[in-house]
Amino acid sequence: MTVFDYNAGAGLYPCKTINRRGSLVYKRFDSVAEALRFAIKDMPASLLRGSVLEVEEARFDGLQMRKLYEDDAYPLTRRLEGITGLPAKVEIARS
Repeated sequence: MTVFDYNAGAGLYPCKTINRRGSLVYKRFDSVAEALRFAIKDMPASLLRGSVLEVEEARFDGLQMRKLYEDDAYPLTRRLEGITGLPAKVEIARS
């Protein structure tokens, strides 16, 4: 299995929308990890499906981006709310 380099530079091409007002444009990131965080947490979820992340010569679609973000090897601290399968709010039981 190949180790994925989350520190490589990346370009994000958000999905084109019919309504051009406020649409996102190409954005360059210093690291794949930062690009994934932006795509998953800051971009409207409706745009993720048609978006493309370009890392060196490789391209990743929305589903692949989500898998990379949720992978154990992802180096940045994740914001828990909104990740599939996790509660929106984590509560700690106190004794």
